[in-house]
Amino acid sequence: MSVDVSATSELSAPAGSREEPGAHFDVVIVGAGLSGIGAGSHLRRYCPDRSFAILEARAASGGTWDLFRYPGIRSDSDMFTLGYRFRPWRGEKALADGPSILSYIRETASENGLDDHIHYEHRVRKASWSSSSARWRVEAERPDGSRAVFTCSFLYANSGYYSYESGYTPEFPGLESFGGQLVHPQHWPEDLDYEGKEVVVIGSGATAITLVPAMSQRAAKVTMLQRSPTYIASLPGTDPLARRLREHLPPRAVYTLVRWKNVLMALAFFQLSRKRPEVVKRLLRRGLEAALPPGYDIDTHFKPRYQPWDQRMCFVPDGDLFAAIKEGRVEVVTDRIATFSAGGIRLESGRELRADIVVSATGLNLLMVGGMELDIDGERVDFAKTVGYRGIMFTGVPNFAATMGYTNASWTLKADLAATYVCRLLNHMRRHGYAVACAEPPDPSLPTLPWLDLSSGYVMRSLESLPRQGQHAPWRLYHNYLLDLVMLRYGPVRDRALRFEKAP
Repeated sequence: MSVDVSATSELSAPAGSREEPGAHFDVVIVGAGLSGIGAGSHLRRYCPDRSFAILEARAASGGTWDLFRYPGIRSDSDMFTLGYRFRPWRGEKALADGPSILSYIRETASENGLDDHIHYEHRVRKASWSSSSARWRVEAERPDGSRAVFTCSFLYANSGYYSYESGYTPEFPGLESFGGQLVHPQHWPEDLDYEGKEVVVIGSGATAITLVPAMSQRAAKVTMLQRSPTYIASLPGTDPLARRLREHLPPRAVYTLVRWKNVLMALAFFQLSRKRPEVVKRLLRRGLEAALPPGYDIDTHFKPRYQPWDQRMCFVPDGDLFAAIKEGRVEVVTDRIATFSAGGIRLESGRELRADIVVSATGLNLLMVGGMELDIDGERVDFAKTVGYRGIMFTGVPNFAATMGYTNASWTLKADLAATYVCRLLNHMRRHGYAVACAEPPDPSLPTLPWLDLSSGYVMRSLESLPRQGQHAPWRLYHNYLLDLVMLRYGPVRDRALRFEKAP
């Protein structure tokens, strides 16, 4: 049940502002994407007596899967682990297309009664914690410039880790002379016509290897231009085990079995990559030799300079990228840009790439908690000075959690565990009469580590703005589903690092 807070003097809007007082909720969730819908579904299941609202900046739910509209968009994680634990994925494709994933998210929201809880076009700009009332004051901006104010006892950010406003595009020399069209995948024009045209896709990550084979089906030629190679492996577009099990078992049993199979296989592959990288390199090499034309220059185009999983590994369904290369529809060029020209791109090697359209699949801009500003009793929170607690909460920030998924596995695996832990925490607080839960900073003499251990460009550009992590639990980010499962779903809620307080 919501309570009007317009008469609460310490939380009311400043005189003369265009703020409209909203309501008080037990929980405010920021974001109605994959994580936010999962968080709301968990609250409905495990905290049914709590009121909550979901504030979504955009005009529709779905987050990433509604934002990105480029050709061929799909998951780069299998849907048995990218799907929610509580709702089986029933589609045939293991690496599903974007529209199918978007439908899955929205169907989940409807089935769990979340549609009426979502406030669309409410971009959270600021949240202020008041210790005297043990509440957050959340300011959300609408498209017309007005602001709605909500208060809540617990704030839960599910806004992902990158900026929805703009993707990363480096400064390209000579771009002003280019006579064609430059496009970023994050802002794909609905009317872009690439039929029969020459296309250059700059990049070698998950977006590029999705775009390239998809565009090659209609374009005259697609060139994937990369500065350096990425580890790429082929996975079956449909899961063979799931196909066989569906003939004998109900959907939920199939989903659970295949999900655990994929979790364990992915974890084993990651551990093998870390401990025996040369073995993994040989396995990947054999796959490339079988998929690419005889004599193909693998060393130049598909042999990275870093070790497996130092950056995210990319997967293609049924080797579609390699098939497009074999058929001559796609060319991979490993070189550096010297300058753009009127008709395309001139490379440092002297080669000229003709292009009617250039797609800058050059990455994302990381953005902590969707860019919203937090302050505690008037003092702004600098996340770079905090240490993560269980990978969900942050030192010195009370009654606040954020979902940050795995870098080496499906995002939703961690999102599900995070939502489970938040529900356990809320129920623990209710059961013992606590109003506040706050992670205490670890011993300042203990060394800390960067939040992410990837060497990818998008991570390195933003690492200094991210929280830190410790070397041991509960401060360590293990990126290990089994360890997190024990800690977040079954481990004790109370520990010495988490301070609880009664209502003020």
